[in-house]
Amino acid sequence: MVKQKAKIVSLKASGELGRRIRDMGLLPGVEIQVLGRAPLQDPVALRVYDFTLTLRNNEADRILVQPLPD
Repeated sequence: MVKQKAKIVSLKASGELGRRIRDMGLLPGVEIQVLGRAPLQDPVALRVYDFTLTLRNNEADRILVQPLPD
């Protein structure tokens, strides 16, 4: 959901994809915010720390999050 804030709980990615996700700063405990989605719903734009990051849905699906209250 757009503007939803969440905390990363765990990652289901391993190998090269897992390393790439971790290298982008997406680690358990990090707070993120969904900024928006492309017209066809792929990719998704996230706010992580002080930068905007876009992920394909197949990458984002491997990140387990817990929604945070508004």
